[in-house]
Amino acid sequence: MNKSEFIDAVAAESGLTKADAGKALDGVISAITNALKKGDTVTLVGFGTFEKRHRKARVGRNPRTGEALQIKASNVPSFKAGKALKDAVN
Repeated sequence: MNKSEFIDAVAAESGLTKADAGKALDGVISAITNALKKGDTVTLVGFGTFEKRHRKARVGRNPRTGEALQIKASNVPSFKAGKALKDAVN
């Protein structure tokens, strides 16, 4: 499902227009992104938790040449599914 299909599904489920559903989705994504930038954790009970995790610097390998290279430390977004979401999928 891509973004436009997702917006269509949200509009159908909620009774919103596609334009309003698109604005709502953009707002949710923006709010989650801004919270993660600040280092906050976003918990949606029953759905899951978004958080920022730190990856340490490490040594990797170039798959083409086998040459060792240094990979810099970075922050990455992470999502952990909640129990209700896990149960719904299984």
